[in-house]
Amino acid sequence: MARTWLSVTVELVSGRGERFWPRPGRVFIASRSHTFGALARAIDDGFARWDRSHLSQFTLADGTTIADVNPFFEMPGDSDDSDDIRTTRLSRLRLGEQFAYTFDLGDGWQHLCTVGDQRIDPEDIYGLVPSMPAPCFGWGVLPDQYGRFWAEDDGESPPPADTAGRDLPPLIYEWK
Repeated sequence: MARTWLSVTVELVSGRGERFWPRPGRVFIASRSHTFGALARAIDDGFARWDRSHLSQFTLADGTTIADVNPFFEMPGDSDDSDDIRTTRLSRLRLGEQFAYTFDLGDGWQHLCTVGDQRIDPEDIYGLVPSMPAPCFGWGVLPDQYGRFWAEDDGESPPPADTAGRDLPPLIYEWK
């Protein structure tokens, strides 16, 4: 396959009022024919977002906003000036371009996105041609979307006692 795809490095800058340093990041491969909506879903997968009932938007360097269409009420990014995230294609991006992605306009999970400086062949990088944008490299510790550290974390209760692995069934040698 010719070098027609893009690599996009995405770094988590902030979210829920926290700024992250060093920034956790992921590198994605994406076809220029994919939509920004498809890239948003891949980013959300790559950053372990499990509650997808939030609006998202991209902000390009020229000020263009590409956002979810919200049929219920107006939010930032919902104006007539926004392009539709579901139909706007990544072909409008240029090599080396930087842009921002925000997931959940309330909690403001903000990401710096940087397009690689050359087009890529997905088979060289990923081993196959994926049907959607896909993460191919990453680093850093990902914070929970709601700041939870264990399943029943309500933000007030102390963490459960460490079982030192005594609660694990003997399925793996190290657990015995």
